[in-house]
Amino acid sequence: MVKKTVTPARKTRESFGAFRILPSGRIQASYTGPDGKRYNAPQTFDNKTDARGWLSIQQAKLHTGQWSPMDTSRADAAKGGRAETLETYATEWLGTRMNSHGEHLRPRTRVEYARLLRTALAPLSGERLNSITSEMIRSWNADQLEGGTRTQAARAYGFLKAVLNTAVEDGRITANPCIVRGAQNAKTGRKVEPPTPAELQKILDAITPRYRAAVIIAAWGGCRFGELTELRRKDLILTKEGRTVASITVKVSRAVTKTTGEGFIVGKTKSEAGVRSITLPPHVVGIVVDHLNADVRPGPESLLYPATDGTTHLAQSTFAKHWYPARKAAGRSDMPWHALRHYGATRAALAGATLKELQERLGHSTVAAAMRYQHTAGRDAELARRMSELAEI
Repeated sequence: MVKKTVTPARKTRESFGAFRILPSGRIQASYTGPDGKRYNAPQTFDNKTDARGWLSIQQAKLHTGQWSPMDTSRADAAKGGRAETLETYATEWLGTRMNSHGEHLRPRTRVEYARLLRTALAPLSGERLNSITSEMIRSWNADQLEGGTRTQAARAYGFLKAVLNTAVEDGRITANPCIVRGAQNAKTGRKVEPPTPAELQKILDAITPRYRAAVIIAAWGGCRFGELTELRRKDLILTKEGRTVASITVKVSRAVTKTTGEGFIVGKTKSEAGVRSITLPPHVVGIVVDHLNADVRPGPESLLYPATDGTTHLAQSTFAKHWYPARKAAGRSDMPWHALRHYGATRAALAGATLKELQERLGHSTVAAAMRYQHTAGRDAELARRMSELAEI
């Protein structure tokens, strides 16, 4: 097993006080008070200039007799420094957090985390960072689970753990108290059941005609809703044999999300693996071609499934007015739109796709994620039949 090398924080001496460059890249300033104790700034800084500025203020207070031991941790925070509550620290985290690719949080993720901070994490949000203990988190998590919000509890715990990991890197706390085993992976036990071929046909028969092709691309191509509603005419590559369209390849490279206050935002797919090319099965090509001819405006930038104005994105709440009656007609009022991705994965698996091929077709970052989308009921009987055929050779 290769041990991970941790780069120690670098300490720089100043004419007064000192500062350290933390593993996160932020700067922690400190000084020794007249009582011989070392005092850290109540916040970390983006650059050395700000750190030196804070040290200068503390030095001036010492010279004028205005310094007190409580001044560092409370008064400065009240005058504009970062308070030590989870709520304030997490709010700043949301605005500065970068992922492993050096990108800010996606708008929808940021909005969801802010919501969790206001709701699920409200019992902890007013606590000071250095006062949050593993016992408090364990008790909070138990209350969340008792309230029947397992999925939300898992997401909130994951958010909390990430925030406190950064707090450790920034030197705000010495260790992350999020040590509840399995809390981030809590499951509801609910299983998404894809439609059967007969149920899918009933949905296609019942749904508003201009959305039949949307169901086809989601079911046979495995597109997510945000990917589907950002598809434009230029993203469909049509290959012809003579005058007939023989095949269609869907190029997925973007997705659209809708957040409160910011509206529709076009950005990257859920992950880098989401950028992919999907060839639709030949038997559904005609439905998509008919949609392009009848319902999509000319021009490469025209959306395949716009709102009623023809130019803006289709909201999921608007589409639900067409989707809900269609799934009810198929006797599947329980089925979310996402179940169509499960259908596509299952049909591809039954057709002989390898896990790697499923991963690439669905745009999953891991093989494990692709495996969760397979529903191969009845496959065992087919395998048994093929085993008999081999025995007769």
